[in-house]
Amino acid sequence: QVQLVESGGGLVQAGGSLRLSCAASASIVAMEMAWYRQAAGKQRDFVASITITGTTYYADSLKGRFTISRDNAAKMVYLQMNTLKPEDTAVYQCAARSRLSALYNSWGQGTQVTVSS
Repeated sequence: QVQLVESGGGLVQAGGSLRLSCAASASIVAMEMAWYRQAAGKQRDFVASITITGTTYYADSLKGRFTISRDNAAKMVYLQMNTLKPEDTAVYQCAARSRLSALYNSWGQGTQVTVSS
């Protein structure tokens, strides 16, 4: 499995922006990538994904505020988060799967994002 390491999390004031990064240990050219998040005491929820061809998907509640992107040459995936709200506070994880995998089977350790009100 490819190893994934997230970075860029931190404390930000409501209304602010933050960009998360996910660095992969191997090529992600043939992988679909995604971001998930898990707030304290809550289940892990889907945030966004980007296919091998660049098609993006978002949780309905996040459309217009979050943007996922990828840089295959750099083996990086990003999550641009704008107009952050306190309810965005969570541990954000990067995930990957090959086109032959039904589920995401590679996960990063996660990076904490805290949005103050």
